[in-house]
Amino acid sequence: MLLAAVSLSLAGQEPVECVNPIIGTTNFGACNPGAVMPSGMMSVSPFNVMGSELNTWDKDSRWWSTPYVAENKFLTGFTHVNLSGVGCPDLGSLLTMPTTGPLEVDYHIYGSEYRNETAHPGYYSVELLSGISAEVTATLRTSVERYTFPGGEGNILLNLGEGLTNESGATLRRVSPIEVEGSKLMGTFCYNPGAVFPIYFVLRVDKTPSSTGYWKKQRPMTAEAAWDSDAGKYKIYKTYSREISGDDIGCWFHYDKLEPGQKITVSVGISFVSIENARQNLEAEQHGKGFDEVVKEARDAWASDLGRIKVEGGTPEQRQVFYTALYHTLIHPSILNDANGEYPLMEWGNPEARDSRPIATGRNGQVMRTMREKGIGKVAEGHNRYTVFSLWDTYRNLHQLMTLVYPERQIDMVDSVIAMYEEWGWLPKWELFGRETWTMEGDPAIPMIVDTWFKLGDRIDVRTALPAFEKSANTPGERNRMRPDIDPYIERGYIPLNWFSQDFSGDNSVSHALEYYVADAALARYYEAAGYDEKAILMRQRSLGYRHYYSPEYGTLRPLLKDGTFLTPFDPKDGADFSNAPGFHEGSAWNYTFYVPHDVEGLAQLMGGPKAFVTRLQKVFDEGLYDPANEPDIAYPYLFSRFRGEEKRTWKEVDNILQKYYTTAPDGIPGNDDTGTMSAWAVFSMMGFYPDCPGEPSYTLTRPTFSKITLPGLVITRTKKPSRALVGGKNKGYRVSHEDLLSAGTITWK
Repeated sequence: MLLAAVSLSLAGQEPVECVNPIIGTTNFGACNPGAVMPSGMMSVSPFNVMGSELNTWDKDSRWWSTPYVAENKFLTGFTHVNLSGVGCPDLGSLLTMPTTGPLEVDYHIYGSEYRNETAHPGYYSVELLSGISAEVTATLRTSVERYTFPGGEGNILLNLGEGLTNESGATLRRVSPIEVEGSKLMGTFCYNPGAVFPIYFVLRVDKTPSSTGYWKKQRPMTAEAAWDSDAGKYKIYKTYSREISGDDIGCWFHYDKLEPGQKITVSVGISFVSIENARQNLEAEQHGKGFDEVVKEARDAWASDLGRIKVEGGTPEQRQVFYTALYHTLIHPSILNDANGEYPLMEWGNPEARDSRPIATGRNGQVMRTMREKGIGKVAEGHNRYTVFSLWDTYRNLHQLMTLVYPERQIDMVDSVIAMYEEWGWLPKWELFGRETWTMEGDPAIPMIVDTWFKLGDRIDVRTALPAFEKSANTPGERNRMRPDIDPYIERGYIPLNWFSQDFSGDNSVSHALEYYVADAALARYYEAAGYDEKAILMRQRSLGYRHYYSPEYGTLRPLLKDGTFLTPFDPKDGADFSNAPGFHEGSAWNYTFYVPHDVEGLAQLMGGPKAFVTRLQKVFDEGLYDPANEPDIAYPYLFSRFRGEEKRTWKEVDNILQKYYTTAPDGIPGNDDTGTMSAWAVFSMMGFYPDCPGEPSYTLTRPTFSKITLPGLVITRTKKPSRALVGGKNKGYRVSHEDLLSAGTITWK
């Protein structure tokens, strides 16, 4: 039976009622429909990517970076702590599963097909063909699951062997007949072998079982069988109740005779600090609360956050796309600190970081020496430490959305990033639960912090961040962990091919340099605003080094060799299938050529002037060279508006992309949501403005989707067929500063 609080129409007027978490759960969107709070550490998702003979989906047959895909219909459990929209596997572990009949611990057998899914913010339910009805919800750091059994024998399983993480190894300990605790190793995101971390948990059931115990998958007993990963047998431990450890272990709670309709509730608390903290989180967030009360609190939290933006007009489908996108932007970054404020220090245990970690952690609070030695930090009361900083993605638009609509959250996010520098010695690039994963390229924390500083001023501790900026911008050679190929970048103004290869993606020299140019342009803006004129000039000059890559023969950027000549042969369409062409990461030269947002007018001059620039940019859209599913070119539609009289091209292409790629279907996101980045593009675009140059406090306008949008400090309206925009009643063109936008208070499309 569905709760009244979550059974409202998705087409309703309240923002929380318009969210459809099934959107983005196929076509590599990598979102999941599980229960999570805004910025929640805990999330509970159905796990259906490991199946039976009826479902051949497995880790090697498809992109296995999400616990759920819409087309699969075989459930093997509910995972606790998941990533949303990412392209590499990690987390998605601690699987709980209700089953009927005699005890069975092999997921190939105990899994169940299902039907009648329901998903709303903070709530998910499904009916298993085994006869069990499953409902899940979450607090910030805990989960509650309610399973309704058909009667007879039943079981609750905790499987620590399966999941998305590439790491293995777990420990379990029985605390009482209804409670177990333990830890599991996670990590190696994007196959980085050093980026591992433990998750600690406590699990309780609210009904005493008839019996309980462990299981463990045994090693193959013969050399021949060792070649078969499934040769090991599951061994059931019924009389052993101390600790158990291994790569493929679990625990079970068996009930001999359940009444029809019998409900059993499972509560899980987690922490990335300790088992003790996991238990404290469970007590702090669930004590005295029932399942329905937790569902209501989750829904109320989402209603509050989603309600900061109110849209009117448009179709029910457009409102569903908009609020689901806004919902996805509010999942990550996620809170890392426990209810008592403790969190794991960045890169603690890494010998290379040991000497650079101070006792204090900036505005996030003081760390006592004894806590520091244990790798534990503590935030100041009223603040949060954040994690899951997919900065190569999110520095382009998601943090600009946080700054505009959720500034108190963005301040804590920036403080978290700066504290990571104090703890580790470097700003993060792609941080995950206190470990750097070194995913993608560039120096993305610089433009993210600078952009926020320009908009929020002294609320951002930019003085503490400045040494970090200069360290990554100027440290030479391989000692520069953020820019390991910085030497030729500084000496020549570009990075040649065959100088540095980051990982299995190959040589991404042009992509690396373009990201450095954007970071240095942002740093130049900061220096100029802060009165460091000579440094501003130097960084501005560095940011224009992209000109070395421009090939008049092709009208695109083109990789350079060590002798300064262009790569030959060269096809600017190479890599258009999301592969890694020489010099480019996950894309072609066309996907990267226009990614110089800090000097669009200068690039236009290289191409022969605005007319030639616009013609070449239009070619990208007309010939299918634009990739809406990856970051480097997602701002392309807005570049037309840099040139007077061409703004209608922006309107047209933005409308086309929204209509074609952003829908209410499970594949309604163009590809990986990248922790909310693609969704942030839709949110901004449907509101009618976009931050197309990270680190520059400006927006480019486009026609909004809705007749009225109300944000904190800004109201946007449009007529049915608008032809121009007035900012504060004045014609300011189609590129507007953040200050002018908020001081005007209105954008009117007539």
